[in-house]
Amino acid sequence: MNNLISWSDFEKVDLRAGTIVQVEDFEKARRPAWILYVDLGSELGIKKSSAQIKHHYAKEDLLNSQVMCVVNFPAKQIANIKSEILVTGFPDQDGNIILARPDKPVPNGAKLF
Repeated sequence: MNNLISWSDFEKVDLRAGTIVQVEDFEKARRPAWILYVDLGSELGIKKSSAQIKHHYAKEDLLNSQVMCVVNFPAKQIANIKSEILVTGFPDQDGNIILARPDKPVPNGAKLF
């Protein structure tokens, strides 16, 4: 491994669990995407993100499910929305994203260690 980081580098990335509370079509996205509203607890509130995950997830699959999010990137303008967080996932064999999620419920806003 060439790109070793220090523990303090890892601590800079703020990864939190949140619950998807609303899902909207993102019609202006270049590739099929949802607009997700993720409840990250009382400290951070509800944040919005664009997610190109339509290949594996319908709206009803996403509502009330938990996801892992990077919450300390600057907001990014994507078409007509400002994406405030990065919802994380892994590519499958075809490059379509599978969400990274806790395997048991955790409090919204819980930090990944």
